[in-house]
Amino acid sequence: MFEAQAIAIEIEKIIPNRPMTHDLFKSIGYAFNFTVVEILISDLREGVFYAKIVCNDGLKNIEIDARPSDAIAIGLRFSAPIYTYERILGEAGIVLTDEEEDEGKPAEKAEDLSSFAPADNPTSKADPVPPSSGSVSRSSGGSSKLKNTSLAKLNEMLEKAIMDEDYEKAAEIRDEINKRQ
Repeated sequence: MFEAQAIAIEIEKIIPNRPMTHDLFKSIGYAFNFTVVEILISDLREGVFYAKIVCNDGLKNIEIDARPSDAIAIGLRFSAPIYTYERILGEAGIVLTDEEEDEGKPAEKAEDLSSFAPADNPTSKADPVPPSSGSVSRSSGGSSKLKNTSLAKLNEMLEKAIMDEDYEKAAEIRDEINKRQ
């Protein structure tokens, strides 16, 4: 759950009171003059994904083995592209149509992945594929309550949600505040 929260708070641009582990990695990177160039989801064995964080110190690239969830959370903080191989997408990827995204139906297995990187050539990765422009709807049941809550109370609730590290709730509250401004 922690890994998903680390990814979600970066995507939602929520700033926690204290830096999370992945934020610390970014601070260390800047302090020691290295950046994350890319994230590579490098393998899938027996249902377990493997990843590499590719860093650069200005002279050379260095690959660091990492859990994919950590690699993605760190990559997002450095705005690094995330890559994988065609064979991994073929084995684990799914394709959602707009209707399936909206209705929450299960998606079919990916079939035509010819536009992605060659299967086993790590030096020739495809450009990252941007997320679809259609947004995935989140149903939380609490949004109707938020509409009837004062702005002052919303700000108070937002601070509490962040302190409690309930980042999904914090994002929902933040969105309601942004709608009103």
